[in-house]
Amino acid sequence: MTEQRETLHGLTDIYRYLRRNRTPIYVIMPTPFNLMGLDQWVGGLEYVNYFDIFDGRHPRVFLPSQTGAQDFRSMEDVGNYLVDHPEFRDRVKSQPNGMALFVQFDEKTEELCKDVGLTIALPSNDLRNRLDSKIETTRLGNEAGVASAPNVMGEANTYAELTKLAERAGLGSDLVVQTPYGDSGRTTFFIKAREDWDKFSSKIIGQQLKIMKRINHLPGTIEGCATRHGTLVGPVMTDITGFEEITPYKGGWCGNDISPSILPDGVPDKVRDMARKFGDRLYAEGYKGVFCIDFLLDTDTNEVYLGELNPRISGASPPTNLITSTYGGCPLFLFHLLEFMDVDYEIDIHEVQSRWNDYDHWTQLILKQTEDKVELITKAPQSGIWRMEEDGEISFVRPSHNINTLGDEDEAFYLRVYGVGEYCYHGADLGCLLARGRMQSDDRELLERARVWNAAIKGQFKSVPLSPNAEIPMPADMTAGKWF
Repeated sequence: MTEQRETLHGLTDIYRYLRRNRTPIYVIMPTPFNLMGLDQWVGGLEYVNYFDIFDGRHPRVFLPSQTGAQDFRSMEDVGNYLVDHPEFRDRVKSQPNGMALFVQFDEKTEELCKDVGLTIALPSNDLRNRLDSKIETTRLGNEAGVASAPNVMGEANTYAELTKLAERAGLGSDLVVQTPYGDSGRTTFFIKAREDWDKFSSKIIGQQLKIMKRINHLPGTIEGCATRHGTLVGPVMTDITGFEEITPYKGGWCGNDISPSILPDGVPDKVRDMARKFGDRLYAEGYKGVFCIDFLLDTDTNEVYLGELNPRISGASPPTNLITSTYGGCPLFLFHLLEFMDVDYEIDIHEVQSRWNDYDHWTQLILKQTEDKVELITKAPQSGIWRMEEDGEISFVRPSHNINTLGDEDEAFYLRVYGVGEYCYHGADLGCLLARGRMQSDDRELLERARVWNAAIKGQFKSVPLSPNAEIPMPADMTAGKWF
C-alpha cells in the first residue's frame, strides 16, 4: 500500500507541525543574526555559531571550541570550519539526520554536509552562483516582465567601446557599469568621463557588463519566498547607505529603514508586485525558498526598476521576519522551511500575504569600525536591550535573545559581533542595532537619534594597541569585515 502523506491545512496546522518538529535544523552562521528568533517558532532548531555574542546565555546556541587561530577568507570558510569541527560532527552523528542552513556556502560545504549526513535546506551552490550574476538576473527579470533601469549588455575594453555601446542604446554619457559577480558596492562603477574609465578600467576589462543610464533614484530592498503556491513577499525597505559615522566605505550598506511613509503612494505595491513576478520566475528556474532583491525607485518618474538579486538568506532577513511575525503573526521564513521539509501543505496565499502589508516603522543599523586601527578589545557592550536617556547616555537594561522584546523608541536591541579578547580593525562589523521608529529622514539624511546611538554603542568599546610583533588572525579580505 502507498503511504499517504500528511497534508497541513492552513496556518494553525503549520504552526503546530513546526513547533512539534523533531528533525534537527542547524543554523550554521557566524552569529544568529540572520535568523534570530526563529527558534521560538520551530522545534529542533539550534544555532551553530563562531562568535559567542550572547556570552553563553542563549539556550539554543552551540559553540564548538575554537581550535586555534583561524584565517577565514570568506563567510563560506566560517561555515566549513563549523561543519567540519569534530565537536559538531559528533553532535550531528548522535542525532537523527538533519538539515542545515547557511548564509553563504560552496561546493566544499555541500561535500562536508553530505559526508556527515546533513541536507542543505537551500537551493544548490551551482544554481545560486548562476542566478547571482547580474547579467542572469537581468535576463530573468526581462522574462518575468520586471524591468531593469535602461541598460545594454556587452563588453568594453576601451572607453570608446563603452561610449559606443551606450550611444547605441540611447543611455547618454552618465553611466553606471556593473560586472556580473560580487557585492554591488565593489562591482558598480560610475563613469561619466574618460578619467572615470581610467580609474576603474582594470576591474572592468574582459568581463560581460551591464551598462545602465544613471538615474536619480532611491535604493531599496525586499525579501521574498518562492513556494509551490506562489511567491510571498515581506516588507518594503529602503536602504541606509554611505554615512561616514557608521561605515568607512563610500556607498557602503549601513542598514535598512522599514518605513512605509518614505515611499510615494502606490510604490510599495509596485515593489511587491515586482518581487512576486520575479519570485515566480525563479521558482520556474528551479529555485525555491527565500531570496532578496534590491530595487531602484526613479525619483523623477516613480518607476520601479529591478536592481540585483541575492539568492540566499540575507541581511534583510531579520527585519523581514520581525515585521511578518509582529504584524502578521507568521514569519516569512516558515514557508522556506516548508519547501524543504517532507510535508504537503495548503494555504490561502493571498490571505497570508495580506497580513504583512500593514506595519509600523523600524530600523536596523549595521555599525562598522570607522577608525583605521587594529587593536585588542578589552571591553565590549553586551547583546540585549539598551536604553537611551534624554542626555544621550545609554545603559544596558536586560539580556534578550530576540528583537521583539523592545519597549518604546528609547530602547534598542544591540547584537554584538566582536567581543573581549578579539580584534577590532578598519571596516569590522562591531554589531547590529535594531529599534522601533526611524533613523533616516524622508530626504535620506541620517537622523540625530541614529548618530547618538551609533556614537553611544561604539563608546562602550575599549581597546588597546598591539605590541609591534603581535601576530593576529584577521579576515584576509580586510575591506569586507562582513559577518551579516
